Amino acid sequence: MGLDAGGTSTRAVVLDPGGRRLGVGRAGGANPNSHPPEQAADQIRQALCAALDEIDPAGISAGVLGMAGSSKLTDPAVADLFESAWRAAGLRCPLRVVTDCEAAFAAGTPAPSGTVLVAGTGSIAARIEDRQMVGSVGGYGWLLGDEGSAFWLGREAVRATLAALLPAPATTGTAPGEGGATSGELGELAWSVLGQALDMTTRVADLPPAERETSWKRLITAVNAEAPIRLARFAPLVSAAVLAGDPAAEAIVTRAAQLLADTALAARTPGEDTPVVLVGSLVEPGNPVGDRLRVELAARCPGEVHTVTDASTGSAWLAALSVLGPAAPRPK
Repeated sequence: MGLDAGGTSTRAVVLDPGGRRLGVGRAGGANPNSHPPEQAADQIRQALCAALDEIDPAGISAGVLGMAGSSKLTDPAVADLFESAWRAAGLRCPLRVVTDCEAAFAAGTPAPSGTVLVAGTGSIAARIEDRQMVGSVGGYGWLLGDEGSAFWLGREAVRATLAALLPAPATTGTAPGEGGATSGELGELAWSVLGQALDMTTRVADLPPAERETSWKRLITAVNAEAPIRLARFAPLVSAAVLAGDPAAEAIVTRAAQLLADTALAARTPGEDTPVVLVGSLVEPGNPVGDRLRVELAARCPGEVHTVTDASTGSAWLAALSVLGPAAPRPK
């Protein structure tokens, strides 16, 4: 059994000894740092039960949970919640927890050492040696870091909307996302979502001047009343604005790719040519951030770059290695 639990979604997969998939399951986010631990543990249970729908859980010989926020399980009360979820799914083998970085690296390459960059709700780069994380850069959460992440992009989308509602003077030279003279596609797209929560359906460009400052204040209040991690849901608006040719969105995506590349390279030694594995919602095919990140890494990093869309297979392979040893087949 292998699981990949992130801030937005959780995936589970069951493999047979030959590496063939027998069952899969999905559930909501299960990072106990960004969700209440009770809720996160229940998402783990739901993903497990879905993957085991037609499988006897007593037949599972090993399981690995790769999880963002795994450090939270150093709290015995939180660890008990996840152990209880494991048992509630009928599993009797021990639960082994690893970082999401270790799971993703195992899913992306058979190499034992290299670098993994997670670019999803949050962001972190990790140095992997013998399939274990021995060092990291970033991963501090929305308050202290997560540069270039979906949270970071979502925050920039909201800032673009605020700048559209109440532009800074053109002479200040503010950067895209920090002020501007026109609303732009990104500001309009974000407002189309945010404005609905405020019962505002008028386009920014059509708002009377007297209503702009009022809407600006209401938007700040509404966003600050939500859990900060909720900003990540606006990241797709930045991608949509890029496709529409919005210059502010272009600048934000370019900056995100640079920040993520900087994070990955900071986890490596100069000239290192081991593999780099990318994982997370921002690096999936077609996402402009991932596309530009791969170009950025190709120019700055000599190692091969691999992209992973499902790290649960990496967790399952790590579980298989613990039972079958080095000969354990990699998942198909």
